[in-house]
Amino acid sequence: MHKLFVYSILMVCFVGISIGQTLPVWPEGRETIREKKELTFIGYYLTRYEAINVGPTNEFLKGQVVGRFYGGNTTKSYSDKYSNYLEQRFLGMLSYSPRLFDGWARMRMAFELDWTWGDANYGAGGNFGGAFGADFVNMQTQNLFMEFHPNKHWYVNLGLLRFYDNTSVPYYTGTSELLTTGYRLSLFASDASGLSAHYSPNSYRHIKAGAYQLYENNVEQNDDVFLFELDVEQDLSIKSTLGLTVYHLRDYGSSQSSAGEGGVSILGQGLNSLLAPYNGVFQFNLGNETYNAKLWWFGAHFDSDPLLEQGRLGLSGFAYTTRGLVSTATRDIDVAGYAANLRMAYKYGKTNRDRIVLDGIYSTGDVENVDDGKYTGVLTGNNWTSPGAVFFGTGLYLLLPHGDVVNRYYASTIDIQNMGYGLAAGVAQVSYDIVPYKLRAEANLGYGMSPVAPLGGGNFMGFEKNVGVVYTPKVFFDIEMHAAHLSLGDFYDSSLTNGGITERPPDPWTFILLLKWIMF
Repeated sequence: MHKLFVYSILMVCFVGISIGQTLPVWPEGRETIREKKELTFIGYYLTRYEAINVGPTNEFLKGQVVGRFYGGNTTKSYSDKYSNYLEQRFLGMLSYSPRLFDGWARMRMAFELDWTWGDANYGAGGNFGGAFGADFVNMQTQNLFMEFHPNKHWYVNLGLLRFYDNTSVPYYTGTSELLTTGYRLSLFASDASGLSAHYSPNSYRHIKAGAYQLYENNVEQNDDVFLFELDVEQDLSIKSTLGLTVYHLRDYGSSQSSAGEGGVSILGQGLNSLLAPYNGVFQFNLGNETYNAKLWWFGAHFDSDPLLEQGRLGLSGFAYTTRGLVSTATRDIDVAGYAANLRMAYKYGKTNRDRIVLDGIYSTGDVENVDDGKYTGVLTGNNWTSPGAVFFGTGLYLLLPHGDVVNRYYASTIDIQNMGYGLAAGVAQVSYDIVPYKLRAEANLGYGMSPVAPLGGGNFMGFEKNVGVVYTPKVFFDIEMHAAHLSLGDFYDSSLTNGGITERPPDPWTFILLLKWIMF
């Protein structure tokens, strides 16, 4: 297994080095008229209709569901009924920089308003407010931070930040780039309090360093969770980039509670918390023992024109290992897992949306939980919050998650850990611009396997097929229709993976209508 990972790293390096030597400039350094304004605003509006035969059995969730099908969120699939609802989301992003500062410092803020039509009124709380009468107190703070830009080499962010597994400065980077470069949001993707510095000594080398306090818990006790990162990226040509990354996490949040203090609601956080069954990640079998963990992620990533903006062929990929030690009063557990991804895109027509994409992801699994003193799978940000990693850039809707959501973010495999069983999945996509940049049709096929089979089940997870149509009447304004069906495999014959029932659940399906508008 060690050799396999080394070969993956070498392949990443070889593919990146083999492409050209012309050097670009940083896109973050480009000045625009909008940036010269003191106060700027970007908004994102989403209205979403969905019919789906999956829903929670716990009425207290009120339609706010995150995690894997048949997990701790109590979701079930039905053969004789389906959910039918409309959702709405608005994200507002504000930026303020006095002209006196000449761009030296900015205050950035993002807030979020979500609800399901008809859900609640005259109250307070997140993700509600769409019922008759409305008047709900429901605004949520996504992030609030200071951005310092003392010269063309530096961007420094301080406060409640966007934290992505990507070297690029988040505020200046589009979602499509985040989903095809770096670790594609599969490792870390959320908001976190801390400090991140982006440094470019020249036009072809970028360095990102960050320190984040994931949980403070009790200020008088040593029960905190800290995360540190260093990512060095080298542009090898105008199209290709190679990066090396290291993350280090120190988790002492379990020192007062075996399930970890903090976290989502009463679920706790960390490696032994009840959050794991919701997020579809691995839960360490530690019983009531408290623990402390020192974990590392070592990885490499590359990309070469993944968005097909400069040629016919685009490539991207990554490989990383999770290593570390989890200690309790009675035992030590070694962590050593591996994950890799390769994405290939080919533009066969006039636009970069006339394309064929092949996408593969692999992660190792664990056979005996931690009873043998080791864990041989990977870990991600989903072990510490919900969600903390979002691998939704594949084009699937049911086997793997998608990002056009409001209150319901769930799928068969919500995290590449796949509950610690590992994941081997492949996706094939074909899209075509019927009217260039106006009307696009696409189809996706996805196939998933689990390297480790659950007790009472097999390795085959499922096969998804979906189709979609996207109409763009105006710039950054899309109207979409999608339909998907997932044929479940023998992986869901196990009561450990199908929600505790005695037989395989009915196949999930969904039909979605979307209206999306990005406004400047």
